[in-house]
Amino acid sequence: MAEKPPQRAVDLDHNQLCCSVCLDLFRESVTVPCGHSYCRSCIEVCWQQEEAAAKGRYSCPQCREVFQSRPILGKNNILAEVVEKLKGTSTKQTSLSAGPEDVACDFCCGTERNKASMSCLTCLASYCDSHLAPHYRVPVLKTHQLVSVTVSLKTKMCKTHNKLMEVYCQTDKSCVCYLCGIDEHWGHRIVSAIAERATEQKQLIENQTINQKRLHDREHELKQLGKALKDFNV
Repeated sequence: MAEKPPQRAVDLDHNQLCCSVCLDLFRESVTVPCGHSYCRSCIEVCWQQEEAAAKGRYSCPQCREVFQSRPILGKNNILAEVVEKLKGTSTKQTSLSAGPEDVACDFCCGTERNKASMSCLTCLASYCDSHLAPHYRVPVLKTHQLVSVTVSLKTKMCKTHNKLMEVYCQTDKSCVCYLCGIDEHWGHRIVSAIAERATEQKQLIENQTINQKRLHDREHELKQLGKALKDFNV
């Protein structure tokens, strides 16, 4: 009997394991009835906004399927395991030394610090893969909010109050810290930065859907025109 060929491992794209709302790796991934998955906090923020708008219905930010009552969110255990394995793999990878344009690990000692891979918005620090490992093992650290390193945390800190700019002023269209919202931006329309990002992401998806529909309608018009010209030439 011929031996079965060995199964090939499936390569997963990092983006396939990211929430479409916050664009980061899933945190407590849940699945809505239409089949799409989100971070629990992200989809709850989206639905809280729909509740605030008194729409009386709930929808999926991706496919726009409408649910007449608020669905019960079920944890996606398989997706959660895949994300955890991806995180565990990343912690085993050899860290590279931080270059001039990279964000360096705040916990590396010496002149050559490793390149940071994730930032913790709770600790207000950035970590390389080896120093990030406790955030995946220690229960109290697992509750911290981790985000991929894109820019230094210093750029996300309020220069006046030295606090994380985690709220958004819709009046002035700028990110500010909570103390700024109480002082300089008192009376302005203030929302959480996560809520604002979810709103913008939702609007982006809606615009993409509209553009796709317009393109589909235009293609249909061109086909009808081509058919009419063909019939005319006959």
